[in-house]
Amino acid sequence: MISRLIGLLLLIFLSPFFLIISLIIYIDDGFPAFYKQKRIGKNNSIFEVFKFRTMKKDIPEIPTHLVKDPQQFYTRSGPFIRKLSIDELPQLINIIKGNMVFVGPRPALHNQDDLVELRTRADIHVLMPGVTGWAQVNGRDELSIPVKVQFDEYYLKNRSWLLDVKIVFLTLLRVLGMKGVSH
Repeated sequence: MISRLIGLLLLIFLSPFFLIISLIIYIDDGFPAFYKQKRIGKNNSIFEVFKFRTMKKDIPEIPTHLVKDPQQFYTRSGPFIRKLSIDELPQLINIIKGNMVFVGPRPALHNQDDLVELRTRADIHVLMPGVTGWAQVNGRDELSIPVKVQFDEYYLKNRSWLLDVKIVFLTLLRVLGMKGVSH
């Protein structure tokens, strides 16, 4: 419940910033500014995650790392928005809706069967997905799927308020340093 309240307060506080980013996206490639994507949530349920759109309209819905040349699909502002993880801010809506929290394993794409299977075997699927997580601060896009699952499993077994604070702090450092983002 506290996550939802903090999410709502942050959304209100950041609403002018949301408007500016939406305007930039509109100028680049028209509406919509938000992108909804099917993701895997708690107990492997499917939900739609909200993000700022960084790619042109009507591209295939596959993980970016599987696209041969993802640069061709970006809007002009897309790489900048992604490098600073600004595209993740609309996930505050998901937090308010109750299908995400601030810290937890990043939600898998609905078609990332290999990641979902490994997480299910390790009981990670019982966790609420997060905007950031232990795997995020330990490599983000640079990690292989088995290594991501190892970090997620560590988080599952060592969850605490203190670890969550550490992850949020490290997330801010990684985002400001633009580390671990390959596309």
